[in-house]
Amino acid sequence: MTTFPHAATTAANAAITAANAAIAAATTDDASAPASNAPEPDGDTPVADLAPTLQRLREAWQARKPDYAQRRDDLQRLRDALKRRLPEMADTIAADFGHRSRHETLIADGMTVLNEIDHLASHLRRWMKPKRVGVGWRFWPARAEIRQAPVGVVGVIAPWNYPVNLALIPLATAIAAGNHVYLKPSEHTPRTTAFLRSLLAEVFPPERISVAAGGAEVAGAFAALPFDHLVFTGSTAVGRKVMAAAAPNLTPLTLELGGKSPAIVCDDFPVNQAAARLATGKWFNGGQTCIAPDYVLLVGPQRRDALVQALRDEVAARYGDLSDAGDFTRIINDGQFARLDGYLDDARQRGHEVIPLAAKHDRAQRLFAPTVVIEPGDDAKVMQDEIFGPILPIRTVGSLDEALAYVNAHDRPLALYPFSHDRARVEKILRTTLAGGVTVNDTVLHFGINALPFGGIGPSGMGAYHGRSGFDAMSKALPVLWQPRRAGSDLLKPPYSKVARFIDFIIR
Repeated sequence: MTTFPHAATTAANAAITAANAAIAAATTDDASAPASNAPEPDGDTPVADLAPTLQRLREAWQARKPDYAQRRDDLQRLRDALKRRLPEMADTIAADFGHRSRHETLIADGMTVLNEIDHLASHLRRWMKPKRVGVGWRFWPARAEIRQAPVGVVGVIAPWNYPVNLALIPLATAIAAGNHVYLKPSEHTPRTTAFLRSLLAEVFPPERISVAAGGAEVAGAFAALPFDHLVFTGSTAVGRKVMAAAAPNLTPLTLELGGKSPAIVCDDFPVNQAAARLATGKWFNGGQTCIAPDYVLLVGPQRRDALVQALRDEVAARYGDLSDAGDFTRIINDGQFARLDGYLDDARQRGHEVIPLAAKHDRAQRLFAPTVVIEPGDDAKVMQDEIFGPILPIRTVGSLDEALAYVNAHDRPLALYPFSHDRARVEKILRTTLAGGVTVNDTVLHFGINALPFGGIGPSGMGAYHGRSGFDAMSKALPVLWQPRRAGSDLLKPPYSKVARFIDFIIR
């Protein structure tokens, strides 16, 4: 196996081995890495090939670092190839899911990627331009600048829920920043992995972009490679293991995790409008979205029944009775379906009211009906784990302060959704809480805004990307000081008695 110049020591290697085992264990029952019922994909990458591939990518990058023209051309060719193959992409993802809404795929895995590439390409020249900064009078006549330097090889570990979006957006961002990329898609979408391999091989030579395929063993070993930056999207539980695997190499990380993102519906906000916007964010992709509203805190118990009815009406208007649910995405596999059913069984056993919002609920098709759980306690599993499915718990609170106290008593969420037309109330929510991102009076849309950084805080993530934030995260802000032929620093040398008056002047 190739030895890297900054590879871990023997003790660190032992830690990597332990972390690999932990990642493998965590992926067996985690919400973002469920037990798969798909066949083993062809062409799994041997673990022994991972390090040599990384070495090849790094050596090629060192030999020829991409300049502006190369980066922009790469982005354009990637865009053209993806745009041309969007129908194939939609068919492929649908095959992995069993059924996925074609329009949701085109929006979430097509439009978002094309939009991000356009944004990167249009701003790239300005972002690459060195930025002049002042040096202060004490260092005059020197001049200083900050350059955004590429770091080398970026590793990307992508999840299954948006398998093209969450692979290609960080990949395109790394390309814009001048890096080479090693991508590890999820083993739970093997057909999409094959599509990504084909797409990227069409655009890039293997010494610039490579794709690793395989299960938990490959993922664990991949996370332990000495990347120059590593982007992981997945659950908080597995994110901890990835961070442990990366620690011996001191690999810089962007961790896009998850958690329980609350919606706070204040008593001034119309119930029907809240239901419509909650439904969009919650049931898009069958609820399998890391920033979906995970539960609702409804201020004022008198409106709870009206909210439930409004949500039921939304199901009927969007999907009918689900008997011909072409626009409703299925649960990714049997393991995830069983996990979600287990949440409802647990809620019923605890005496909580469970209300299906449609009659159709088909395990064979992995068609999971939108469902609400009324007033679950914190001991219910549905209030402990990230749901990652079309189940929406609704809890009523007596006041906005009670809602804020509840949110602040739990882990900081990846997203927060305040619903109120009272600006003062919204400002109070923003001032009192802290989340990875916020959409006011709607859900999930902040993810699609290129100029807004996307990332969590604490258990919901570390670092951010999208647009300029991603470009900076996958670059090194390189400080450069230019000194002229003659400078005051030439005087700062012993014997200091000769320049004591000059020193007194500069430290005044």
